[in-house]
Amino acid sequence: MTNDTQDNSKPVLLRCENCATLNRVDLARASDKPKCAKCATPISFDHPLSVTDADFQQIVEGSSVPVLVDFYADWCGPCRAMAPTLNTFAANHSGEVLVLKVDTDANPLVSARFGIRSIPTLISFRDGKESKKHVGAADRQKLRDLVA
Repeated sequence: MTNDTQDNSKPVLLRCENCATLNRVDLARASDKPKCAKCATPISFDHPLSVTDADFQQIVEGSSVPVLVDFYADWCGPCRAMAPTLNTFAANHSGEVLVLKVDTDANPLVSARFGIRSIPTLISFRDGKESKKHVGAADRQKLRDLVA
């Protein structure tokens, strides 16, 4: 019989969507319904989470799981068309992949850092470093390929 109490933690840093406090959360314990340390708002991983110029590097580099980042804009038709697929992907891979989104209009520094010239652009990261990139809308298989 194996010991299931081994350290299977998957720590990530996430900013609370309610009060903007940075929280260290264990994705392996997502089913425990973690809450913000400051305001006690539940922290959910079942949808893409917004990141900004100010917190992008810290959140991506602080992740122990693969990270998939969607660079988008609210006015972008293909971005809006792909959003349901990305939402489903985030929900289906909750606890395994951290799915983030960056509004390129509101966050020009991180967008420039990664040479975002067309949206949507999806970039996957492993151990804080860019792993794969895809420009244009993506289906479920392409999203899986990016984090594989």
